[in-house]
Formats: sequence, C-alpha cells, structure tokens
Amino acid sequence: MTDTGAHTEDVPGGSTGDGGGRPRRRRRWLVAIAGIVIVVAVVVGVTGPFGDSNPAKTGVSDNAYPTSVTTVTQGPLASQLNASGTLEYTTSDGSGSSVVNLAAGTFSKLPSAGEVFSRGQVLYRVSNDPVILFYGTTPMYRSLSEGDTGPDVRELNANLVALEYATSVELDANSDYFSYETAYALELLQYRLGEDETGSLTEGKAVFLPGQARIASVSATLGTNASPGAPIMQVTSTSRQVVVDLDASEQTEVNVGDQVQVTLPDGNNTPGVVSGIGTVATSGSSGATLPLYITLDHANAAGTLDQAPVTVEITTAAVKHALIVPIDALLALSGGDYAVETINRQGIHQLVAVTLGAFDDADGTVQVTGALRARERIVVPNL
Repeated sequence: MTDTGAHTEDVPGGSTGDGGGRPRRRRRWLVAIAGIVIVVAVVVGVTGPFGDSNPAKTGVSDNAYPTSVTTVTQGPLASQLNASGTLEYTTSDGSGSSVVNLAAGTFSKLPSAGEVFSRGQVLYRVSNDPVILFYGTTPMYRSLSEGDTGPDVRELNANLVALEYATSVELDANSDYFSYETAYALELLQYRLGEDETGSLTEGKAVFLPGQARIASVSATLGTNASPGAPIMQVTSTSRQVVVDLDASEQTEVNVGDQVQVTLPDGNNTPGVVSGIGTVATSGSSGATLPLYITLDHANAAGTLDQAPVTVEITTAAVKHALIVPIDALLALSGGDYAVETINRQGIHQLVAVTLGAFDDADGTVQVTGALRARERIVVPNL
C-alpha cells in the first residue's frame, strides 16, 4: 500500500509533524478531521463528549449532517513514508573520493569517466611511469623501503599477498613491518609493470583507495604538468545507493533495516533497505534535512543509471492485528483527543474515545485502540 507522507503516531491524538519540509498528506487528513469538531460539539450538546459515568461511550442523538455507515475491521496495517532521492555511485562513507597526485612529471595517460579499476592495475601514468591502485584507507604520504613500519606498510603487505606476489606463509598480510619478503614481492610486481626492480615503493607510485574504483570525473589534462599534491580525479565505488534528504523531523520514524520500495525513472519498482542515516543536519529552504542511505537488494535492476531521480516508499511500521477504521471516521474533540461514532442494532449513536496508532494514508485508514470491536458499525461523514 503506497502513498505520500505516511507516519506512525504513538500518542493519543497523534501528531501532525509541523516541522518544515515537504507537505505531508497526514496534515490534510487531520485538518479535515479538525473541521468536524464543530459538528461533534453540536452532537454532544451541553453534556460534553463523555458526560456520563462511562468515559469511553456516550449516547448521542442522530445527526443532521450527511453520513454513511461502515464497519471496524481487523487485520494487518503498515505505515509508509514517501520521499524523493537520487540513485548514485558512492564510496563507503556516502561521498566521492578525490585522487591526489604525488608524482612529478607530465601526465602521459589518464583514465576516462566510467572506467573501473581494481587492485594492482595502473590507474594513470606520469612521464610514462605507472601509478598503480592499492586497496587501503591510509593515503600514501612517504616512500617505503625495507625496515619501515606503520599502517601504510601493513596495507602494502596485504595488497602484495592479495595480488599473489607472496603467499600468506611467506609474508604476513597483517604485518606492519617492511621485510625482505615485502621487498622481494614488490620486485616481482615491478618486473610485471616493466619498472626498475628496486624493492622499494617511491612516493607517488601508488594510490590507496578503499576498494574497487569507478572514475567519476577527471580534472587533469594529458600533456600538462603533474603537480604533486593536486587532486586530479574523483572516484566512487562500483556499487550504488539511493540518497534521500530526510526531513529532520522525520528522523525518529525511520530506522536502519526498514524495508523500502524504490521507483526508478522508467516506473519499475525494486526493493531495498535503509542502510544508514546521517547524523549531521543540513539547513535548506525546506528546513533541516539528514542524509538517508538506501541499498538496493538487486543492484542490476538499476541498469547503468547514475545521478538518477527516484522516489522511495519506506515502510516505517507494520501491525499484524490492528483494529482499523477509515481516517474519515475520526472525530476531533477538544483537547486534542479523537473519537468515532458507533451505531448499535437499535440505531443508537455513541461516541467512543480512541487512541491513534499507525496510519495507512494510501488506504485512508488508521489503527485505533479503544472500546471497539471488529465488525462494529461506525459512522463516516460524507465530506
């Protein structure tokens, strides 16, 4: 069941969520309900809504306004939150990464946007010398040779073992020491690349990135001077996710693990899951927002789309055995409470106080708790 702006209300009377951002359908429902309070005041007259000894039910006379009759149902009900997002390639931290050149010379080979590079491949060349891709989170900041120690050495050892220039018996992939075995494995790599077999790794000869890299854009130009320390390209991971600017007031309604339906630009739907929620809010014209990250269950369903607008429907709450009434059946009472009007077999109308639960705006229904039973007849105003 789908529609915009579905929410879960956990307190009597619910909440309209008036905290900025895009308009929400819930507000239109509750505004419409609030308009009925005048009618209710006429119905209950001087005695007030719950003037008898039973605060849950009060008999009222038949009403002059046009109505129809429906019944209370029982069954599953789900709340959804709808939003717009962007399908894009990202890195693990939710943003693109800059590749900073550390080699001196002239750019003699550069990649093209959209190309994908894996560990051990030549990412670009400076004065025809290769700059290779290694996996790791510590950027290269020095030349490495036998006897050095540190996290950058540990990453170098792990890459050399992963590329099978040494076995795990010959070289400990978790070691942070640049050993003779490290130097020998590096010589084998240099031989394959056609480089001088020095057994050392000169600063600028490698780039460390978190994983497989997809080229998003290249700012450097062939034949120009390669200035050490200058960003030359933007890369992303090869996986994609949907990024949503979530209204900060809706943050508590969404949790990591919530199921999502993503509608692609061609109208096809594909499932996903909320994989992360940002913690730093950004202020904009529509109010404060937080980044929400959604991972697709089937990445291939998105084809080759990048920076594509999508819509998402997040299931924020699900109730298996809910008492369900139409939202139109709710009557707003003074003090922010709600009631529904029941009709018994003798045609007597009663107001029954209810507490609101999950909303399904797509079906125009809401979960209620109170002195109601499944299949009990209730009044629905003809709005």
